Amino acid sequence: MSQQFQMKWVIGESDAGKLVRGFLKEQEISRTALTDIKFKGGNILVNGDEVNVRYRLELSDELTVIFPRECPSEGLLGEDIPLSILYEDEYLLVVNKPAGMNTIPSREHPDGSLANALVGYYQHCGLQATSHIVTRLDRDTSGIVLIAKHRHVHHLFSMMQRSGQVKRTYEAFAEGRMSLDNGTIRAPIGRKEDSIIEREVREDGQFACTHYHVLKRHRTFTYLELALETGRTHQIRVHMSYLKHPLLGDDLYGGDVSLIERQALHCKKIVFVHPFLGEEMMFTALLPKDMGELLKADLL
Repeated sequence: MSQQFQMKWVIGESDAGKLVRGFLKEQEISRTALTDIKFKGGNILVNGDEVNVRYRLELSDELTVIFPRECPSEGLLGEDIPLSILYEDEYLLVVNKPAGMNTIPSREHPDGSLANALVGYYQHCGLQATSHIVTRLDRDTSGIVLIAKHRHVHHLFSMMQRSGQVKRTYEAFAEGRMSLDNGTIRAPIGRKEDSIIEREVREDGQFACTHYHVLKRHRTFTYLELALETGRTHQIRVHMSYLKHPLLGDDLYGGDVSLIERQALHCKKIVFVHPFLGEEMMFTALLPKDMGELLKADLL
């Protein structure tokens, strides 16, 4: 059985005298997490002895928080599906997801997802954990996905995302030859009426902002690099369709499907500061074969 996820601190002068409850709040450990620690098999130790959150910390105390064991979500079965792992440590994974793979199971695709693959991988490694996917991609979008190995790590990354500290860069092929070399699309996005899946630009939608830069103009499409300020569902796809330059292969939003069988969108880079190591991390993934071949074939 794998070891439970835990965190440790040695108390310095600035934290001496604080209650455990207050100190852990400053470490972004939520009240819900503390409740789970108390009632679902976790523990709080000071110098190896069990304490409660009202314990007052002293200089040089060693505080250890042991989180409860996690179990895969009910109904989420582990599958033996190969993963393209770009980086892994005890806190997180960075993988390169292929097009055609759901991030999580859906009604139409109940198995074969990245989440199923992760649970299967954890089972093979003897890690008792469930799937905590931080940055999701659409089924037919390829590229980098960030995964937390524990719920608390996911919580930290979620806060970082809300404050713009997890930055992703995409590559895409937009239909036609775009005139501007750079641009910013600020247009609110909401669910399209009478559709569960489709989104559209609409006045009552949520604020959405996409920056784009033209890398090269090809014969029938424009090769773009894009960065998001917000992370709305289908944001790049909706915004490019709104500009009358839908992504190649994106039949949901009006893209030409004669050259590629899926939306030509790839998450090529992610940058973030590791929440535990404090180091800036950057990972990249090359264009997949279908987009790379199209790039070569459609030269001026």
